[in-house]
Amino acid sequence: IFKICGLKEKDSLICCEANKVDFFGLVFYEKSPRNINPNKAKQLIEFSKNLSIKPVGVFVNHEINDLKNIIRLLNLKYIQLHGEENQSYINEIKKEFKLKIIKKISIKTQSDLIKINKFENLDYLLFDYKPKSNELPGGNSKAFNWNLLKEVRIKIPWFISGGINESNIKKIQKTINPHGIDLSSGVEESLGKKNNEKINKLFRVFYDN
Repeated sequence: IFKICGLKEKDSLICCEANKVDFFGLVFYEKSPRNINPNKAKQLIEFSKNLSIKPVGVFVNHEINDLKNIIRLLNLKYIQLHGEENQSYINEIKKEFKLKIIKKISIKTQSDLIKINKFENLDYLLFDYKPKSNELPGGNSKAFNWNLLKEVRIKIPWFISGGINESNIKKIQKTINPHGIDLSSGVEESLGKKNNEKINKLFRVFYDN
């Protein structure tokens, strides 16, 4: 499964569809260079209805009532919680909406793996580089030590994220073989601006045996 996060333009969406990308992430986090407003997101979602690619709303410690309003407005079927959201936050969303939740877990050392089986009521996990206090919650172009995941038993499907680009995408397959790969900065020409040629090139590399 492939997901490209932080899309804002229709031509990026068309390019992702052509490369058989499964999901596109719409980032609702004001401090991010990939932030999108709900009205523009609605246009992209409408446009994607004729495509196979599915939208995912990405939120970071979002105020829960505002999050619910965005889910309703956009009729989201997938959301990604990319902050420090707890189990009661997850349960409250699941109680109210029929949707699938991807939950981010930040990884730096072996001890971070304890969180893997801490959550319930989730559909996917997403493992990302653990940001320093002055960094964004995601999209920092930095990878964690993927070998940490080699021996871990994970009960639900999971994505790997953080610093993935054309130079290391083959290594992921060989090292850990995740269910999904989540891309963002690795296919950008500048912070928050996706580059179709980089997207095309990455998938050429990935599928080239």
